[in-house]
Amino acid sequence: MMRSLLPVLATGLLTLASCGDANKTTAESSTDSNMANTPAAGADTTANQPAPAGDSSATSSGTAMGDANGPTGPHKDDNEFMITAAHSDQNEIQQSKMALAKGVTGMAKEMADKMIADHTKSTADLKKIAAKKGITLPTDMDAEHKAMAPAMEKLSGKEFEAKYLSQMQADHQKTANTMMAHEKMTQDADLKAFIGKTLPVVQQHLGMAQKGNDMKM
Repeated sequence: MMRSLLPVLATGLLTLASCGDANKTTAESSTDSNMANTPAAGADTTANQPAPAGDSSATSSGTAMGDANGPTGPHKDDNEFMITAAHSDQNEIQQSKMALAKGVTGMAKEMADKMIADHTKSTADLKKIAAKKGITLPTDMDAEHKAMAPAMEKLSGKEFEAKYLSQMQADHQKTANTMMAHEKMTQDADLKAFIGKTLPVVQQHLGMAQKGNDMKM
């Protein structure tokens, strides 16, 4: 009886051993696979990840620019562009003189001083071009800014400074847009040179105004 059971027991033990080895192999294979898919300690796991929604740091240089396809002032031809540019200068100069008269401080005063100096210079540059072409440039603000002047005159203190900086940002955005758009249109070498020289200054002004408005928030 015992002799007949021995072969059966031996076969059973061999089967159990075989199953154990198979399970061990499967477990090791699974562990190896998981380790292969797990980043090593200290590895950079963000390299292949998409940027978070709304993160524009990869494309934004932080430089205030214009948009040739955005809102612009009138510039259907070179003459109209020069008139618009002259009005733009006067808009900034006269609003800035108002700001200084009201005793603005900080960023608003810095902005006003720079607007008067820089736009007086660009007016002088534009006058030389206009004289060559027989164009008489306006020496006052445009109708829109004349209409808003009385309301600004009634403001004072921080309320005026906030309105002034906000208007400077809106004005310079539109001026930058206009210059970029007209640069693509004009064939006039003098105006191309004027825009090439003046646009970076306008963009700098736009950046100052944006910074000033951010500080007020």
